[in-house]
Amino acid sequence: MSAIVLRAAGGRVSLRLHRRPFLVGAALALLTFATVVLALTTGDFPLSVGQVLAVLVGRGDPGDAFIVETLRLPRVLTAVLVGAAFGVAGAIFQSITRNPLGSPDVIGFTAGSASGALLVILTTSGGAVAIALGSVAGGVVTAAVVYLLAFRGGVQGYRLVLVGIGIGYALYSLNDYLITRATREDALEASHWLVGSLNGRGWEHVWPVAAALAVLLPLALLLSRSMQLLELGDDAASALGVGVQRARLALAALAVALTAVGTASTGPVLFVALASPQIARRLTRAAVPGLGTSALTGATLMAAGDFAAQRLLDQDLPVGVVTGLVGGVFLAWLLTQEWRTR
Repeated sequence: MSAIVLRAAGGRVSLRLHRRPFLVGAALALLTFATVVLALTTGDFPLSVGQVLAVLVGRGDPGDAFIVETLRLPRVLTAVLVGAAFGVAGAIFQSITRNPLGSPDVIGFTAGSASGALLVILTTSGGAVAIALGSVAGGVVTAAVVYLLAFRGGVQGYRLVLVGIGIGYALYSLNDYLITRATREDALEASHWLVGSLNGRGWEHVWPVAAALAVLLPLALLLSRSMQLLELGDDAASALGVGVQRARLALAALAVALTAVGTASTGPVLFVALASPQIARRLTRAAVPGLGTSALTGATLMAAGDFAAQRLLDQDLPVGVVTGLVGGVFLAWLLTQEWRTR
């Protein structure tokens, strides 16, 4: 695979980038930017690109500023950031399990985050912060249970997937039970949250995700070499100096944190974490999903899905409806491809 080498003045610092992933990442970044611009300029009150730019540099009309800064920009930024979080989480899980179905929404971690949020919604009068904390707690507890049940002298990828699927279905049943025992108003709120939505998102949803990504993404990049070596198998990774169980546990903890933070902000938006790494891997023709391209693919899918839900379908649908529809088709195709290669 050809590479691009960037060197600082004097040649003391250099950066080696593989050409195709770099170009795919640049194209995805441009596509995400174009989607953001479309989301900011279209709607019930159309704005030109010039009007949006004027607002962003602090010179816009007060009415335009309200539309962009209060109504549209927080929503689209939340979509981009949460999509990136889900994309990286999916890439990590699929690498450490060595399974394209090793996604947080398949192996139960998203369901656990949803259960934690539902318990807060249905049993307390807590607001958005309490719901977010409940979602994070639910995801962490579920991950700990799945990891402990899958541990037999270490954690193998296939055991993690199988145990996670079982726990996930149990949690989905628990969520349904909780809704049936709730009042009509609480049940409607909970059902709407469970679909996964960006409606009504403000800056209070943007900053927690941005702060979490600022901490978690550099940590994931630091562990990316270990993640790639785990794809070779435990024996090969161990022979190359990787502490297999420690690396797998650290990577799983990062992925759980990313999943929980994203779910806390938007609800359990399904299939973004599953599809993003696989799409990125096929676009880059790489053997393993890259973290950067997976993050950009997730951001693109989330932003485009929300744009389609708002504008193309002529209804303000929750983004989870669109990603569920597209993701279901993608999952069927992915399973078909897996069966054909066996």
